[in-house]
Amino acid sequence: MADFETYQEYQRLEDYEEDSPPGEEDLLIHVPEGLRGFFAFHVFIIDHLIQACFLSAYSLTKFAYIYHFHQKNGFACMMLSEFFELVQFLFVVTFTTFLFNCVEYDVLFANRAVNHTGPGVNPLDRTKVTLPDAILSPEQCTERIQGNSWIIFLLIMAAIFWIYRLGKVICNVLSYWEIRQFYIKALKISMDELCNFSWQEVQARLIRLQREQQMCIHKKELTELDIYHRILRFKNYTVAMINKSLLPVHLRVPFLGDVVFLTQGLKYNFELILFWGPGSPFQNKWSLHPKYKRASERLELARQLSRTILLAGMANLLLCPLVLVWQALYAFFSYAEAIKREPGSLGTRCWSLYGRLYLRHFNELDHELRERLGRAYRPAAKYMNSFNSPLLAVLARSAAFFAGSLLAVLVALTVYDEDVLAVQHVLTAGTALGVIITIARSFIPDEHMVWCPEQLLQCVLAHIHYMPDHWKGNANKSETRDEMAQLFQYKAVFILEELLSPIITPFILIFILRNKSLEIIDFLRNFTVEVVGVGDICSFAQMDIRRHGNPQWMSEGQTEASVYQQAENGKTELSLVHFTLKNPRWQPPQDSSLFISHMREKVQQDAQAGPNPQLLLSEAPLCTSLLSNDSATAPDTLLASVLAHPVLTASGLPGWNRRFVPQSSTASAAASVLASLSSSQQPQAGRLRSHILQPSVHQHHESPMYHSSAADSMCASESKMYGQSSSALLSEFATAEMSLHAIYMHEVHQQKFPCQRGPGQLHPHVSLRDFGTSAVPAPQMHPAGLTALSPLRLGGWVEEEEEEEEINSSSDPHHTSHTSRASS
Repeated sequence: MADFETYQEYQRLEDYEEDSPPGEEDLLIHVPEGLRGFFAFHVFIIDHLIQACFLSAYSLTKFAYIYHFHQKNGFACMMLSEFFELVQFLFVVTFTTFLFNCVEYDVLFANRAVNHTGPGVNPLDRTKVTLPDAILSPEQCTERIQGNSWIIFLLIMAAIFWIYRLGKVICNVLSYWEIRQFYIKALKISMDELCNFSWQEVQARLIRLQREQQMCIHKKELTELDIYHRILRFKNYTVAMINKSLLPVHLRVPFLGDVVFLTQGLKYNFELILFWGPGSPFQNKWSLHPKYKRASERLELARQLSRTILLAGMANLLLCPLVLVWQALYAFFSYAEAIKREPGSLGTRCWSLYGRLYLRHFNELDHELRERLGRAYRPAAKYMNSFNSPLLAVLARSAAFFAGSLLAVLVALTVYDEDVLAVQHVLTAGTALGVIITIARSFIPDEHMVWCPEQLLQCVLAHIHYMPDHWKGNANKSETRDEMAQLFQYKAVFILEELLSPIITPFILIFILRNKSLEIIDFLRNFTVEVVGVGDICSFAQMDIRRHGNPQWMSEGQTEASVYQQAENGKTELSLVHFTLKNPRWQPPQDSSLFISHMREKVQQDAQAGPNPQLLLSEAPLCTSLLSNDSATAPDTLLASVLAHPVLTASGLPGWNRRFVPQSSTASAAASVLASLSSSQQPQAGRLRSHILQPSVHQHHESPMYHSSAADSMCASESKMYGQSSSALLSEFATAEMSLHAIYMHEVHQQKFPCQRGPGQLHPHVSLRDFGTSAVPAPQMHPAGLTALSPLRLGGWVEEEEEEEEINSSSDPHHTSHTSRASS
């Protein structure tokens, strides 16, 4: 009876989410006692507002809302962010209009004399220019604006966009208020405590709530993979298309050679055309249109998609001037002050948008990717900085000397007499000299840098998990550095690409993407499966070794995939290991369990030829110094020991017992540590368990822990030094375990299949056009919820906030209404 009363507190919202699978359009929302009548009216208003407004095009499912709500730290932070975005846009437009129309620059630059007269004015101040002298009166300002038709047109367009944004913010407020209630009443998480909960804990409560309240009516049990599929439905498609070289991001430019070009604007257009825009292959946010699953209509569908791409390209071409103006203004207001304060900030690096997609695992959430790439930032920066031109270094030292001498004289004169600052262009000259000195210093190498590019690149691989085969043994080559720069680009290059994006994007869409229409249609048909309670997803996201495994990546004899169905660079295998470690309670399918068991057996075999973990631990200080990692944590130190151990043994340095140790490979060293970390666990057939101590609500589940001597000793020393909690340290070691698996799998792959491909591209492109000509039957639903994949073949930008765009970007109203009708 108590359970029934608890259940009565929740009522289903009809059509609350038109992008959920059939029968799940409603979300369980808590109804406070005594407010049911008001709540019914409130639900009615919300429902019609959401259907009438431009609902966010990236709101994939209710789980995407829940995840985004957690990542943005709750209702108050999200709404304040939305409010200040509106204010920021309004400020940029009004302030720019004011600067262009309401300032008299001849007076401001003292090109025209100003005479202040009056009995109280000092004769010395009569010609002094003040700010009010350079600002026009409101009447004059209004007259200037009214006399410029272009300014009026731009202001009208800005006003329309701002009103559209305001309506979307109102819709978001109503939507996220209900998510707030869901967190408080259903998940029992208050807003004050939300920031203290990890996503794994929230996910565990969602799974338990499904078990108790049956949120998703098609499935009794909700798994971690189901949640990831709902949140990352379209991102998994994008990652797979990048992995199979289907999206045109590799361009050949005269005088520049092969370049990678992928910006926020281009990515937005890809997703608009393929996933949620008008005329896209998906009829709603969870289902591919049935006609795209029939091979008999592939040619006609390719022509339709080609026309859609052409229209999108023409629209981008027409809007190019407006978008370009906004890009320039946004970049100026965002970066001008930072560049003046710290000119060297343009010389820092960031992970490119292409790099984030190329390095992303299937079923990897945004915060997991950020954490992983954040760990790789320092070793990647050290690797890139280890390449220096001696000629540029000599020129830079000379330029820094001359510029520094002139700046020193200006500073000395200013200290002697501050009137020097009143001399024309003195401040400009001082600023320019400071910029020259900062730029010159960036080309001067660090005198204390140790030259070990191969080990640094291995350290980068430990965190990014993906690396082309031809990088192995060529870390000191400029070609490898140039390809790494495609993933890890300069901030200045990032800004320049975003500024050029409105000009280049239309031509990529019209002349390149259109030619891939048939390949895209075949890809969507052959690599889309339907899962009960989830909808249509990319089949690569199932991480099925049998269907998409690559025999060159430890799945030999376990996969039936053709070369066209295989994921490149071991994406399926590495994604499976990563997801299993991140979600230790997830039960993988039989084929995946078989692969994990096989890998564990292989690790145990290779560990017998590897060094003793205690030896690796004793070498930790020397290895950390070799990799120039002074602030390394205990897991990072252990990782450095694995990477540098082959170098130490090859050089003949004495081991921990003062005797020379036999030479060993990186694979055997990694296997030795992995075997040591898992030696205390109970063997479980077909299961790879993580070593994270999960502080979740399910405390009755067994949480494996480290008991190896190396891990214990390092945990103890680290806890004493930094006072970290045991669970935090174990989480660090779990991350290190994934890094060791990535190193081990790459080493085994390289040993069995030496590189046969030269530099030039990160992974090979396999033509998909000819392969999709055969008829492909429509996917058939299986009772277990998975679709049998036919053995046929494959035929305003913000740098770090792409996940927020997925929630806040709006879809076309026609497409939204079409989606609502399809769902109903």
